[in-house]
Amino acid sequence: MATTPFAGLDARHYALPEDFGRRFLTPALVIYRDRVRSNLAWMKSRMGDDIRRWRPHVKTTKIPAVFEEIAGAGIRHFKAATTRETSQLLATLRATGIEGPDVCLAYPLRGAALARLGDLAQMYSKARVSVLVEDLQVLDQLPPKVDAFIDINPGMNRTGIPLDQRERIAQLVQGCGSRLRGLHYYDGHLHSGTDAERRALAWAGYDGLMELHAYLGLAGRDLEIITSGTPTFMHALAYPGFGDLAPSRQRVSPGTVVYHDLRSEEENPKLMLSPAALIVAQVISHPTDDLATCDAGSKSIAAEAGDPCAAVLGRPEWVPETPSEEHLPLRVLRGPLPARGSLVHLIPRHVCPTINLAEEAVIVEGGQVQDVVAVSARAHDLRAPQRSDLKSC
Repeated sequence: MATTPFAGLDARHYALPEDFGRRFLTPALVIYRDRVRSNLAWMKSRMGDDIRRWRPHVKTTKIPAVFEEIAGAGIRHFKAATTRETSQLLATLRATGIEGPDVCLAYPLRGAALARLGDLAQMYSKARVSVLVEDLQVLDQLPPKVDAFIDINPGMNRTGIPLDQRERIAQLVQGCGSRLRGLHYYDGHLHSGTDAERRALAWAGYDGLMELHAYLGLAGRDLEIITSGTPTFMHALAYPGFGDLAPSRQRVSPGTVVYHDLRSEEENPKLMLSPAALIVAQVISHPTDDLATCDAGSKSIAAEAGDPCAAVLGRPEWVPETPSEEHLPLRVLRGPLPARGSLVHLIPRHVCPTINLAEEAVIVEGGQVQDVVAVSARAHDLRAPQRSDLKSC
């Protein structure tokens, strides 16, 4: 019989001060710092204590205080998805005294966005900055101090060059010259089926990737292969072929693992991770005898990944229905309805876009509020600062 995700989670680890509901409006994004640290420690153990195998994607975390925790775990290589994430990350790393971080903006930027990345590379000149490329024309636009990873399409069909188009990839390798950092291969589409089925598909893809690596004549070069988000990173770590790359290196790039979420728990029940980012909502209505509506709708908790959009901490018998913009009905399968005004802890199905919906977050540790911080890497830049304002750092 299938187990309910998070059924064994101890709700006492998520206790809030008694006055939380009087101090903060709901819905509120709450980050549990101790859970973040335990997830980072678990990830480090999965790397065989070689944290250099991990290039976490900060599209999930988006908060400088959490960037500091990640860097404090010894991580110096990162992925980002936007220029704002990159800017906030580089500023945080500099402020914490991190020398020479390595940031790959894992997106095929063009135009003003690519120019903005060049400005950031100039501003943070001690950092190593790179971007994804998939065509020769963009190489002519590549700003100084910005290097390139060739984006390989593993079948996800989102970006990149199909794995079997070897000649086209070889032309890019030649075109990049000394600015080539390596290959980017994000197999994020492999998140269904059993764990064994996912491993077989992932390893078959890695076989093809290693064949491409050999075809390109990259052996003996100090390059990097970036693979694997949360669904497949454990399979990438176990793949034997990546052990033969030296002096090159393979890194995995999951980001969700820092906060964890319902979808990851369902798809990867063997991950010994704890939810670290929850939405605390308030019950506002009893529209029927078996429904209690809370104030966390699709404008505060991401709903694009399907139903249920969340799990209720400690209450598997309360099942979230499809949210509207500002309302989330909870179907109460047994027992009394939660009282109006009571607080509920929601574990998001998809934490990454949920974080992006909040402007601020409450940092909690040991049951006490430690800080209230801006989610400053959320959303997107529209305009970059004037170039006359740029200073090399």
